[in-house]
Amino acid sequence: MSHYDAIIIGAGHNGLTAGAYLSKAGLRTLVVEKNDYIGGAAVTREVHDGWFYSSCSYVCSMMRQSIHRDLNLTRHGLLLVPYLGTANFSPNGDRVLLDYAEEEAAYLELRRHSPHDADAMSRFQADLGRYAQLIRKTLLRTPPDPSSFKPRDIMETLWLAKQFWNLGERELYEYIRFFTMSAADFLEDYFENDLIKAAMASPGIIGTALGVYSPGSAYILLHHVMGDVDGNVGAWGLARGGMGAISHALAGALQENGGEIRTNAGVDKIIVKDGATVGVALENGDELYADTIVSNLDAKRTFTKVVDKHDLPAGIYERAKNFKIRGSSGKVNIALSGMPKFNNVPDNRYINRGGQGFTGTLETMERAYDCWKRGRWSDDPFIETVIPSAWDPTVAPEGCHWMSCFVQYCPPTLADGEWSPEKRDAFGATVIDKIERYAPGFKDLVVHAEIRTPHEIENEIGLTEGNIFQGELTIDQLLFNRPFPGYGQYRMPLKNMYMCGSSTHPGGGVSSACGANAAREILRDLKRPNTVPEDDFYDE
Repeated sequence: MSHYDAIIIGAGHNGLTAGAYLSKAGLRTLVVEKNDYIGGAAVTREVHDGWFYSSCSYVCSMMRQSIHRDLNLTRHGLLLVPYLGTANFSPNGDRVLLDYAEEEAAYLELRRHSPHDADAMSRFQADLGRYAQLIRKTLLRTPPDPSSFKPRDIMETLWLAKQFWNLGERELYEYIRFFTMSAADFLEDYFENDLIKAAMASPGIIGTALGVYSPGSAYILLHHVMGDVDGNVGAWGLARGGMGAISHALAGALQENGGEIRTNAGVDKIIVKDGATVGVALENGDELYADTIVSNLDAKRTFTKVVDKHDLPAGIYERAKNFKIRGSSGKVNIALSGMPKFNNVPDNRYINRGGQGFTGTLETMERAYDCWKRGRWSDDPFIETVIPSAWDPTVAPEGCHWMSCFVQYCPPTLADGEWSPEKRDAFGATVIDKIERYAPGFKDLVVHAEIRTPHEIENEIGLTEGNIFQGELTIDQLLFNRPFPGYGQYRMPLKNMYMCGSSTHPGGGVSSACGANAAREILRDLKRPNTVPEDDFYDE
């Protein structure tokens, strides 16, 4: 019988982060993974000969730099580079909004479309940045329990209240209003041009079962600008070698400190005795035991699939069953024999090394959401693409390229029945056909396409309904309410059980924050020295 100090279920990036910090504290730690590869949604795989796809997650903005530095992930092979800009296309492609990294060039490009919006952009970015700074300060902190009178919870509640109070009376009103607004309504306060509004709105719907006009979608904008790369707050980056480089670097840090990883080790159930977790039973029949069990699975999968309903306190199963975790995204990875040429986009390496946003207008995006609500994908979906091979030669053969396409919206279940290989391929064809409209000859460059609907994402990665955030980032599922009220501090209803995935605070994104926070709370309970660093803060 194998016995460990801690067993972590799932070798996604948060599970590996938690494992690295528990191992660093001297705990005998094992991470078990159902697949024959590690990384979960932050993975790079050679799906087609010579092409290495980041099959799910494709860009990095929220990775906590203090963790990157503390675990010395650069020594373990991780290199993050900011990607440079985005070309956003109008519905018929006659207008293109180019996003330049250089401030003056960006202003002049905005002014070409709307002098009013060019002037408004600095105000928009300042307001959004100010809101994001407040949330950033909470990322590597454990949310307080507002119902608790423990000194630590009282102090944390007061700290949080102080951060809000420091906004000032007028901004506090605006911030509270912001949390309940739609992305579209928020943007209407700043911009006039339809293409600019659509480009700015796209982060408000990525990975979310909300439309641009849905209340609460404004907050999602924050979730995509609160990260940083090399100290550049709000920047997005690409990992050399694909997103799997992040997971492999974290695995290297874990193993360096004596931690173990076991693949092909799917968990069938968590073993519970007398209200406490004592181990896991694997799908192959093996049983592994540990003093602490940590689930990196989402809340719904954890409490409705791998924990027996009868082992749970009253009401927990129902809360997990009702946890909002609706899949809304699809992913198409395309191997290309050459670099596509997009209409009305200059042959500029700063643009070609960025991304493409086939956003259309706010109406285009909302109509795509309407299709999702009716159980079908849109004929005119919102697509965000990146071509990492434009700067990273390791992910495609020489002279060839890999394009990552993130698609909204794609329903987890279809109105006309279950997903099938034929429907999956038809969804992929819709994506490729749309890109062809903006890059004539694109289809001729396609060598291979990996098409992933929520069905594939759930079955392969284990994300319920293919939800990339392990649960909606709506106000009722944030901070101390994530995943459930009363369990927002990583400790779960069963004794010796914790959660460390994106179903916990601060939510989705490749940040490592959930895993680090969980490790800190586990070490606190075990009365071990804390090995988790504090977050970096910037004055911008």
